[in-house]
Amino acid sequence: MTSSIRTSTIVLASAGALFTGFLAYAVYFDHKRRTNPEFRKALRRESRREARAAKEEAEAQGMQQKQAIRRAVQAAREEGFPTDVEDKEAYFMSEVGRGESLCQDGSDQIEAALCFYRALKVYPQPKELIHIYDKTVPKPIIDILAEMIATDPTADVGSFGLGSDSASATGIDN
Repeated sequence: MTSSIRTSTIVLASAGALFTGFLAYAVYFDHKRRTNPEFRKALRRESRREARAAKEEAEAQGMQQKQAIRRAVQAAREEGFPTDVEDKEAYFMSEVGRGESLCQDGSDQIEAALCFYRALKVYPQPKELIHIYDKTVPKPIIDILAEMIATDPTADVGSFGLGSDSASATGIDN
């Protein structure tokens, strides 16, 4: 029985020593952080370097997303759109349904926006559809859709919510 007490005492003492060592290191680090100017400068430099790297990575991701949007719009234009009224209606319904399901699961925002873009291209009154999208589609997908519309020179939707129609509808005087 004495050997088990010794073992538990040794384990407890070791755990206490480790905790005390960790606590002492934390106090030392805090003291050094507060008092040593070189250490503070090094921490600031490291923080700036990390912020710069994160900014560059975000810019690179933004450029990649813009290129992916351009490629998606170009591919959609090359595929073409239906011309028959019944085909347009069926195409519109299927693309809106696909876009809504992709919005629900959030898997691919560019693909979801592309579905809404395709539906917009066959809709007879695209400005009205954009106002509907503004109310029902999540903002990140609307932003991608706006970029798709801006990328497409053949898109006939006006000024995407910045025209005189939207100003008068919201009660804003020019």
